[in-house]
Amino acid sequence: QVQLVESGGGLVQPGGSLRLSCAASGSISKFYNMGWYRQAPGKQRELVARIFSGGSTNYADSVKGRCTISTDNAKNTMYLQMNSLGPEDTAVYYCNAEALHGVADTSYYYWGQGIQVTVSS
Repeated sequence: QVQLVESGGGLVQPGGSLRLSCAASGSISKFYNMGWYRQAPGKQRELVARIFSGGSTNYADSVKGRCTISTDNAKNTMYLQMNSLGPEDTAVYYCNAEALHGVADTSYYYWGQGIQVTVSS
C-alpha cells in the first residue's frame, strides 16, 4: 500500500513563500503522474499542479508563474514551491499519485492526508 505524507505547510504572510513536500513510502518512479490539489473551505478540491513521469507539468491558471512542482526520485519526494502567496491560496493541500496497473493500464489513485496552508497577516 502506497503512503503519501505531506509536510511544509503552515501560516505564512501575504507575499511569502512555502515549500510543500510529499514523501512516498516507496519509489515514485512507478507513478504515471503526481500532483498537488487543494481544497478551500466551502469549495471543491481543485488541481494546483501536476507532474508526469516524463517530466512534463501543468498548472492551474491561478498559480502559474508563482508555483513550481518538482520531484526527487532519489528521495521519493515531490515538492511544490509556492511564491507570492495570497489569502486566496489558503486551503488544505493534498498530495496525489496515479499509478497504472495491468495490461489495461487501470488507474489507481493515492492521496495524502492533507496539510493546511494559511496565508494571513
